[in-house]
Amino acid sequence: MRQAEIALFIAKRMLSALPLLLGVVVVNFLLIQLAPGDPITVLVGDNPVSEEYLNQIRAEFGLDKPVWEQLWIYVVQILHGNLGTSYSRHQPVTELLLDRAGNTLKLTLTAILLATVVGGLLGVLAARFRGRPIDAGTQTVTLLGFSVPEFWLGQILILLFAVNLQWLPSGGAYSIRTGDAGFFATLNYLILPAVALSFRYVALISRMTRASLLEVSNADFVTAARARGLSDGGILRRHTLKNAAPPVITVIGYNFGFILGGSVMIETVFSWPGIGRLLYESIGSRDYPVLIGILLVISVTVVIANLITDIVHMLIDPRVGQKA
Repeated sequence: MRQAEIALFIAKRMLSALPLLLGVVVVNFLLIQLAPGDPITVLVGDNPVSEEYLNQIRAEFGLDKPVWEQLWIYVVQILHGNLGTSYSRHQPVTELLLDRAGNTLKLTLTAILLATVVGGLLGVLAARFRGRPIDAGTQTVTLLGFSVPEFWLGQILILLFAVNLQWLPSGGAYSIRTGDAGFFATLNYLILPAVALSFRYVALISRMTRASLLEVSNADFVTAARARGLSDGGILRRHTLKNAAPPVITVIGYNFGFILGGSVMIETVFSWPGIGRLLYESIGSRDYPVLIGILLVISVTVVIANLITDIVHMLIDPRVGQKA
């Protein structure tokens, strides 16, 4: 019965996501089309060419058609699994995204894992030693996390650990001499961008963990556990952590999209060859198919992340499925 409820819940969420994704495609397409700049003039550059040649290039890319006709053609392409071809790179957008997706996934998942572990530990310590110096110290860290911009923190980390101390590389994803030799071989290139990207979410998860634990600690079942002589550590392990977990899990899952958005600046600062840097490069070249393709992929990823978060929340708290 429980499996049937979860399957029905997933089906409802996926069906409700389809019009949302269609709306994302339409809105992004129109916004990019209305933005100033012409991709053809960017491609041609300063080369002296005739207006006839420019019109010929526009016709090849379908840019001579009305905007609504271009939108209809693009939506039909997407429904057939075709994200178009890059104007500047002359490659299918799908291939470009697949080439970069691994690096972005590596960076974002590492940042999420780091933020979850560090933020969770700080939140537990702050709640366990409420009102003490440890609590004040964690609150200071979280305040810095909310205040410091990610791109600025990234540059400070580069100056400190790459330029001054020379402990870690300043950018890139792997050494030119060794190439991409796997996750652990390129770990030293991942440390600085992952720390810079995760710092804000360390603060967020720490605050949420602390608040959730303090709220649960006032519940009746915790008072009953103390009356039975259970230690504070035992109460934390057996009762409060499990009951305080759902809000924290929700925050982690629902902020996945913000982490993806933040990776654009971080990948640019650290020259990390991921989807975020590809988005930054495509803005400068007015590469419309790549821009819309990346925004669509990010939207799909956010929908999937939110769905997974809701399923985990539903498994922890069965009342979620009943409300849905």
